[in-house]
Amino acid sequence: MGLTIGVDIGGTKIAAGVVDEEGTILETYKVPTPPTADGVTEAICAAVAEVSSNHSIEAVGIGAAGYVDDKRATVLFAPNIHWRHEPLKDKVEQRIGLPVVVENDANCAAWGEYRFGAGQGHEDVICITLGTGLGGGIIIGNKLRRGRFGVAAEFGHIRVVPDGLLCGCGSQGCWEQYASGRALVRYARQRANATPENAAILLALGDGTPEGIEGKHVSQAARQGDLVAIDSFRELARWAGAGLADLASLFDPSAFIVGGGVSDEGDLVLDPIRKSFKRWLIGGAWRPHAQVLAAQLGGRAGLVGAADLARQG
Repeated sequence: MGLTIGVDIGGTKIAAGVVDEEGTILETYKVPTPPTADGVTEAICAAVAEVSSNHSIEAVGIGAAGYVDDKRATVLFAPNIHWRHEPLKDKVEQRIGLPVVVENDANCAAWGEYRFGAGQGHEDVICITLGTGLGGGIIIGNKLRRGRFGVAAEFGHIRVVPDGLLCGCGSQGCWEQYASGRALVRYARQRANATPENAAILLALGDGTPEGIEGKHVSQAARQGDLVAIDSFRELARWAGAGLADLASLFDPSAFIVGGGVSDEGDLVLDPIRKSFKRWLIGGAWRPHAQVLAAQLGGRAGLVGAADLARQG
């Protein structure tokens, strides 16, 4: 199969891109994400039509944040778009006249990294995305593993603290409440409030108050040596690495790939994640250790992965 289109549905924009067999994006088009479910479907179709006008396209892959059924056709539930058993594949296919595959966005990103990024050369890879929340993907034996009902790898909602912090999913103590961009900001605000003398750089980047601290401020301050910002990253990494150790007990991959916005800080966060992983890995002194690798494709992973999954059929 030749050229396919990948669609990445984000909170603020929908991106569609033409992707070749080598994972190269040839052309992209972006539109704002509409506020309604029907509007999102219309925007997907419009973006596909625009980006395909100069190419011969054979299939379309759509990455959606939510639970996608085992037939990769229906979005069972989406937290940020009011999709409930939404027949997205059928709706889009009827409009664009091309075969469509719908997949969870984190699965798309994981597949993109496995095929064209940090996962190349590995047969067994677990991916996590440390963004606003925490997503994931499972590739075992060179295949994307989705589970019987299509909703596997929702790692962010593994409960790591019984009766812990309330999560947006309605549960308590979910992993993403302790290892995500939101968690990083919470750590920084709490620490800046407790020891403002150690957060001078961090506070100055915001409005001078702990409540004014945002994720970008934590990253900037950590790079400038702010003690609270650095300690906040270490706390996030402690939880992330411990979670990877648990996933190693479940899947025993050769590599973990860490992506998402938080991972953009590179070794600032990856080195302490590796240390935490080594600390909590059961039998770590006597067993092989999976590599903990930085994602390579950045924000392109989901789009590229969706397009390649459409190519796989």
